[in-house]
Amino acid sequence: MKVEKVAILGGGNGGITAAADLTQKGFLVNIFESQRFCKDLQFIKRNNEIAMEYKGNKSVEKINLITDDLEKSIEGCQIIMITVPGMGIEYFAEILAPVVKEDQIILINSAPAMASVRFIKKAREMGIEKDFKIGETNSLTYATRAYVNEGRVDISLKAGKVYLAAYPSCNTDEVFNACVQIYDCFVKADNVIVVNLENPNPLVHPGPTLLNAGRIDYTKGEFWLYKEGITEHTVNIVKAVENEREAVAKALDIQLEDTKQARINRGYFANEDKPLHELFNTSPVFQHIKGPASVEGRYMVEDISTGLVLWSDLGKVLNVPTPNIDSIIVLGGTLIGRDFYKEGLTLYSIGLGHLKNKEDILANI
Repeated sequence: MKVEKVAILGGGNGGITAAADLTQKGFLVNIFESQRFCKDLQFIKRNNEIAMEYKGNKSVEKINLITDDLEKSIEGCQIIMITVPGMGIEYFAEILAPVVKEDQIILINSAPAMASVRFIKKAREMGIEKDFKIGETNSLTYATRAYVNEGRVDISLKAGKVYLAAYPSCNTDEVFNACVQIYDCFVKADNVIVVNLENPNPLVHPGPTLLNAGRIDYTKGEFWLYKEGITEHTVNIVKAVENEREAVAKALDIQLEDTKQARINRGYFANEDKPLHELFNTSPVFQHIKGPASVEGRYMVEDISTGLVLWSDLGKVLNVPTPNIDSIIVLGGTLIGRDFYKEGLTLYSIGLGHLKNKEDILANI
């Protein structure tokens, strides 16, 4: 399959950036303007243009089409890219599954949340039995900020290494061969469990956010997690979560990148011999990211519910203890009055509750 045309579903930072970047690369790009996830594009629609800046280079990119007609937006597109938080996957499954063709590739380019599995589960519940070609990444392919009311994006980083796998994994080669045409940073992962264990956010966000909760409340948004919240002591919770995540992966015969190397490979860390907390503090990308402004933001809610809860559940299935992960889940829920074990991702909640051991997981994912 030769990729010439891409549809973008989701108009946040990632979607608007991808539209501009892929247009600059020579692809025809359509943006689907949904009422739920992409409804503030009036400025961009004036001329169908997005101004883009990356490493001091500025350009204005002419988007092929912006429409609220989903079928029109995906017509003739080889790749349909969904760039929304994990909570939006069921919505897009509801509207996309009935109309997408089996030879179109669905790429979920975002922080992973077992989204490909959930998409297919929702489609099956709707009675749709298509052979979907769908994959997900372990991270958004950019560090970026989009200003939709100004029609511009400011890209801090184009990721150097991003894992990609399809569900089921027998489709990974086909999905990868299409998607690598638009992003050369992609590396094939064995399956979506690897992709979700390589999710960088649950490692770094919930623990330090929890330990800095008082400071976050007090400053009312004047807080910089990477620069001031990750210290020589709070980084120990990051390391503890990393050790437990690696133990879960080892039980599945999965080799993960460690926290430092993964961020060097993606371009977030300089390749320097510094303590881990100093690498976060001085990162050319992270040190400029402000927030979180609230303990009830995505650093806690999303990264616990779609990350740590899944890792904890895998640990239970594989008889791998995860005491630090479990502590963050419990204390984070207590802090903001939510039951993350009840609302978070588990194998059961995504329709894979029949997988009871390593052999089941590796054979069916």
